[in-house]
Amino acid sequence: MIPHRYNEETSLLLQQEQLIAAKTPLPWDQFWIILVLHFSQSLVFKTLSPFIPQLIKDIGVTNGDEQQVGYFISFLDLSYYVPQTLVVLYWSRLSDRIGRKPVILTASFAIATTMISFGLSRTFRGLLVSRVICGAFNGESGVIKSMMMDITDATNLPRAYGYVPLPSMLAAIIGPLVGGSLSQPADRFPGIFGQSEFLKTYPYLLACAVPALCSAILWLVMYFRLKESALTKAPFLEMMKQWLSQRSYLKRSALSRDTLIGSLEANTEEVSSKSLSAILTPKVLTVAASSGTLTLFLVAINKLVPLFYATPIEFGGVSLDPPRIGVIFATAGFASGIFQFLFYARLHDRLGAHVIYMTGLGSSIPIILLFPVINALARAHGMSFATWLAIGFQHVLIIILDMCAPCIALFTRAAAPNRASIGATNGVVQFVSGAARIIAPVCAASFSYSMQEGRDAWLAFYFYMGLAFLAIGTSLALPRDPSLWEERD
Repeated sequence: MIPHRYNEETSLLLQQEQLIAAKTPLPWDQFWIILVLHFSQSLVFKTLSPFIPQLIKDIGVTNGDEQQVGYFISFLDLSYYVPQTLVVLYWSRLSDRIGRKPVILTASFAIATTMISFGLSRTFRGLLVSRVICGAFNGESGVIKSMMMDITDATNLPRAYGYVPLPSMLAAIIGPLVGGSLSQPADRFPGIFGQSEFLKTYPYLLACAVPALCSAILWLVMYFRLKESALTKAPFLEMMKQWLSQRSYLKRSALSRDTLIGSLEANTEEVSSKSLSAILTPKVLTVAASSGTLTLFLVAINKLVPLFYATPIEFGGVSLDPPRIGVIFATAGFASGIFQFLFYARLHDRLGAHVIYMTGLGSSIPIILLFPVINALARAHGMSFATWLAIGFQHVLIIILDMCAPCIALFTRAAAPNRASIGATNGVVQFVSGAARIIAPVCAASFSYSMQEGRDAWLAFYFYMGLAFLAIGTSLALPRDPSLWEERD
C-alpha cells in the first residue's frame, strides 16, 4: 500500500509540474480590453467619492443638518447596488444566450449616459434616478468575470487575476484627483472656467464627464476590437427576428399563452445553456455560499477599519484624522495590488487555490483580534511605534485575505456545468455576493453599538468572529483543487 500511495503522490506532483510547464499565454489582444473595463468601472466610484458629501449639502436635501449627510450618501449607494444585484443574474444569463459583447456595450453606454445625467441633476431625486438606471443596466461586474473565464483556462487564469488589481489601483489614484479638482471648477479655476454660467449652474458636471468620456471611448474601442467570447449559438439580431416572427405567427394563429411560453422556452433552450434549476447544482451553491460569506466579511471589515481609526481612543478606536487615514488606505491599497501582481500566480502554482483561500480566511481571526490590541496599545502608549507596527501587521493580514477573491473565480469556473453556462453560473455567484454587499455595511454598526455606555466593548468583535467562522465553515465543502471538479465532469 505504501508504494502505491507513493506512486499516486508522485504522479500528482508530476502532473502539477507538467501543468506549470504547459501554461497557456495570456490572450493580450483581448485581455487588455478587460483590464481597461476594470479601470473604467472603478473610475466611476473613485471619481464620485470626493465630492458626494458636498453635493448632498449643496442640493439642500439635508436642510442644513450635516448629521444627515451620511444617511443620504448610504441611500445613494444602495440605489445603485440594489438594482444591480437584482439584475446581475439576468444579465449574466442573457450573456450566455446573446453573447458577452452586447451586454458589455449596453453597460458602458449606461455608465456614460447616467454619469452625464448625474452631473446635470440638481435634486436628490434626479441623483437617485441616475444611479438606479446605471445599476439596473450595468451588467459589467458579472460579465467581465465571465469574459475572463472565457478567454483563459486553468493554467493562465491565476496569472490573469494577478493583473486585475493594477487598473483598480490606477483608478484609485486618478479618480479622487479628477473628482476633487474638477468639481466646482468655476470656483477652483476662475481664470479658466470663471466666466462659464453653465458650469456654475452644474458645478459637478465636469468631474462626471471624465468617467463618462472614458466609457464612451471604451464603447467605441470594444465595438470595433472586442471579439465575442461566449459559446452562443444565435446572434442577438437573429434571436430578435425569431422572437418577432414567432410573435407575428402566434397572433395570426391565435395560439394560447401556454403555447407561447412553450415556444419561447424551446427557442431559448436551443440557443442557450442550461435552465436556472439545472445550473443550481451542489457545486454552484457551494461556491455561491463561500463567495457570499467571504464578501460579507470583506466588506464588513472594510467598513469597520476606517470607523475604528476615526473613533476616539476612549471609545475603542485610535483617534486618527482623515489625512492619516487616507495615507494608510492609499499605502495599503498600493501594497495589496503590487503583492497580488507579483506573487499571486506564483503562490497559486506552488500551493494551489484551496490552500491560498483557507490561509486567507484563517488570517481573518488575527485581523479581528488586533482591533482591541491596537486600542490597548494606543491607550497605554499613544500612537507609538508599537501601535503603528500593529496597524501595519493588520494590513499585511488584510492583504492575505484579499487573495481569496481570485480563488473564488477559479472555483466558479470549475463549478459551471459546462462552458456555455459560465455566465449564468457567475451570475448566481455575483447575485449572492451582491446581496452580501448590501447587508455588510449594517455590520459595521455593531462597533458603534458596542461602544455605547453599558455595553460590552467586545460585542462587535464577537460578531465579526461569527462572520469569520461562517466564511470558514462554508469553505470546507470546496475541493482541495478546482480541477478536481472539472475532471469529474
